Amino acid sequence: MSTPRAAIIGVSGPVLLPEEAALLRRSRPFGAILFARNVRDPGQLSRLTADLREELGAEAPILVDQEGGRVARLRPPHWPDFPPASAFESRPAEAAWANAALLGRECHAVGLDVVCAPVLDLRLPGAHGIIGDRGFSADPAEVARLGEAWIRGLQTAGTIPVIKHIPGHGRALADSHLELPRVEAGPEELAADMAPFRALAGSGAWAMTAHILYTALDASRPATLSGRVIERTIRGDLGFDGVLISDDLAMKALSGALDALARDVLAAGCDVALHCTGQLDENEAVLAGSAPLTDKALERVKAARNAMIARRDAGVPDPAALAERRDALLRETA
Repeated sequence: MSTPRAAIIGVSGPVLLPEEAALLRRSRPFGAILFARNVRDPGQLSRLTADLREELGAEAPILVDQEGGRVARLRPPHWPDFPPASAFESRPAEAAWANAALLGRECHAVGLDVVCAPVLDLRLPGAHGIIGDRGFSADPAEVARLGEAWIRGLQTAGTIPVIKHIPGHGRALADSHLELPRVEAGPEELAADMAPFRALAGSGAWAMTAHILYTALDASRPATLSGRVIERTIRGDLGFDGVLISDDLAMKALSGALDALARDVLAAGCDVALHCTGQLDENEAVLAGSAPLTDKALERVKAARNAMIARRDAGVPDPAALAERRDALLRETA
């Protein structure tokens, strides 16, 4: 197969439609991302991921937002509920590792191999509730401690984690799904926000950008579109050299034609443009604006997969025993 385009896109429903399959063959994206609209039960979901890989290739990544708590696409009655990240604050790292390993195992079983978690944004008082209990803590060291365990757990289960939202969404006073947040924090506050990302830059996880304007870093462009933020801060100061994907191009923090947005995020230094609506005409536009994955991006993809494989080979202990251990740790330290 030829090199895929540097885009990850959604599809419209629980089955891959003929017109969607034709688009995937015609303008092959790097991967796909699935949402609640794509999920009915394990058998259906396994068929959908298999059909996507039939068009995209056997190693095409298929992503899912499965953090636990209120951000979870796999839900009862077919999948267990998982607690939000905030439930693990001040708890043993083993509890976070076990939870992530169990969560990753559920995703892997149905063909979802990239899990958009953990959230490394600080859970700060007074900030917009879009992060809230999705964040581990307001303490950067605690976020890094639990985030590291979460990453290891997902990798052990055979999935690739995506840390988000780099360089830090926790101080935002607005929801980037609805508008562009503007963060006017100074260097000391931003250093705290970025500390967990710096600590885990070499973990083998991918990272997702924040659609936020940081006036101290680039007063004119949000991080996703800013070559200055990506090259100087994310790649430079934080030392992150893994796969960098944009947050969803359809979010209202960004504006403009989708083909131009895709070109702009790739030109700024993202490895992959992400678009989630599943609408066919929007997917066509994003793919039209997306160049093939660069050689450097392909190297980063391979490195992340190798990091996962190194931990996956250790295997996940018996799931029932692991869940019991997690629950016991949470009860004992509550």
